[in-house]
Amino acid sequence: MTAEILDEPEGRDALPEHSLLGSYRLVQRLGEGGMGVVHLALDRQGKAVAIKVLRPHVAHDPAARARLSREVDTLSRIRSPRVAPVIDADIDGERPFIVTRYVPGPPLDEVVGSSGPMGADDLHRLGRGLAEALDVIHESDVVHRDLKPGNVLMVDGDPVVIDFGIAHVTDDIRLTMTGLVMGTPGYLSPEVVEGQPVSPATDWWGWAATLAYAASGHPPFGRGPMDVVLNRVTTGDPDLRGVDERISPLLYAALSPDPQDRPDQRDVVAALERYAHGGLVTDVIQVRPPVPPPAATQSFSVPRTAVMPLSRAVTAAPIAGLAPVTPIRPAPMPAQTLLPARQDPADLVFGPRHDQLGPGPGGDGTAYGQDGNAPWAGEQRLDPRIGRASRSGTVGALLAVLVAAAATAPVVAAAGLLLWLVLARTTDRSVTSLIMRRHDRGVRRSDVPVAVLAGPWHLLVGLLASLFGAVMPALIAVSGVFCAALVVVAVQGTGSPEPNALVPLAVGGLLAGLMAWWGPGGASVRRGTRSIVRGLTPGPSASRVVVLLLLVTAAAVAAAGVVTGEPSWWPTGTAWADRLTLP
Repeated sequence: MTAEILDEPEGRDALPEHSLLGSYRLVQRLGEGGMGVVHLALDRQGKAVAIKVLRPHVAHDPAARARLSREVDTLSRIRSPRVAPVIDADIDGERPFIVTRYVPGPPLDEVVGSSGPMGADDLHRLGRGLAEALDVIHESDVVHRDLKPGNVLMVDGDPVVIDFGIAHVTDDIRLTMTGLVMGTPGYLSPEVVEGQPVSPATDWWGWAATLAYAASGHPPFGRGPMDVVLNRVTTGDPDLRGVDERISPLLYAALSPDPQDRPDQRDVVAALERYAHGGLVTDVIQVRPPVPPPAATQSFSVPRTAVMPLSRAVTAAPIAGLAPVTPIRPAPMPAQTLLPARQDPADLVFGPRHDQLGPGPGGDGTAYGQDGNAPWAGEQRLDPRIGRASRSGTVGALLAVLVAAAATAPVVAAAGLLLWLVLARTTDRSVTSLIMRRHDRGVRRSDVPVAVLAGPWHLLVGLLASLFGAVMPALIAVSGVFCAALVVVAVQGTGSPEPNALVPLAVGGLLAGLMAWWGPGGASVRRGTRSIVRGLTPGPSASRVVVLLLLVTAAAVAAAGVVTGEPSWWPTGTAWADRLTLP
């Protein structure tokens, strides 16, 4: 393919308007990013199309071409009026590009921002249209992974799903190895944030988050610092104020952090139809109990919403303020119009982007608002930790070492756990600070020196947080030791409880490790631990070697405890052991 330049380009790698790319005449630039540029173009018959063109400095990168090819393969699987297919592509040419149909409608977030939250009828229409799109997407063995208001274009009140740049084919593991996932934190599913496998349940979570925004007019997990928003996502704590109380139990259940606890696809659709006919969604789905506020965050004024099922007596009465709000409806256009391709995961390496997929600035609704400013800039961050391997095997092996050490040398194990908590929290704060600095100011030579200078402060904060955060694991561990000693006596049927024994101490070590991982402040420990582990084991082979060494170490420590027959309280002597003796 060749590009006929009719005007001087605006930049060294730009294709100007009215130039010819293959058989397509470029009309207008719709959006751009670090990897490519999206153009509105006309084919030989004069039909509007959207063309995504790789920039020259990445066009010769085999990985970039492979990602573009994967996007073509993904779209070619899907046939639905809710998801228009790819029309043409040239992956092997000098300027690789893909051609899709052009959707003339504005994105959902722009519609809601202009007209306000949707009423019951429009909300049902949106939910049903997105459900139809997801049905076809999942039947094609594809998981979208990034369903959110900015990726839903509205055409005459009906939704069209766009942006399959990071879609996941269920039999393709390559995307899980890139280590980079783009997206707005408040719309990244918990499993994507935690680096767990994705499934169709991931998209139904995005379905619920998108409907929650359309129904309330604000992001379900709020705005603010990235770590705060992600913590709300992973704990399943959405803010559903302003959502119609008849549908909020369905959205709350579908936003569960555990994919196994989310309603089945058929139940979601059945509950949606029940809602459309004035019924109770709780007749179809099981209500999820509200998330209790963690003790560590009670001092923060973070609004929380408890969603409870309504009685039939309540729903029998008319609900005030339910009149539908008429959304923006663009002028009708021919059916052959559609899907601008957008960001690629690797674009995150180059920082935030300016994609504008709908008419006017800020069409993607993620990084830019309707006025061209950046009201969402605080939520979209460059975070290479998201979507990377969780290294759960290595973490489990570390826990095994902790349990074995707790049984044989409790004081050493406690000191080692506290040291690890300090390192994990310090690492998490350092990495997050660097990421946010580069997001706000771009990559600079001063980044590393600033990070080094800030190291002592992060260490101090990590130490204080770990000291306070160790109180709960310590209490749980001590309680677990005595309870385990009682259980051992009950099982044996004779003797007196002996907390100063291998099994009770091992149980205490296990509970301490689990509480430190999942308890208050555990999110920072998890992120920091995985960052350290990924740094020490950069590849699968190294990870397997480390796991094997840790398991061997745990077995050796446990064997030493069995041989000696009693734990060592070094360096405190035997005083602690005497105090653990029960009558």
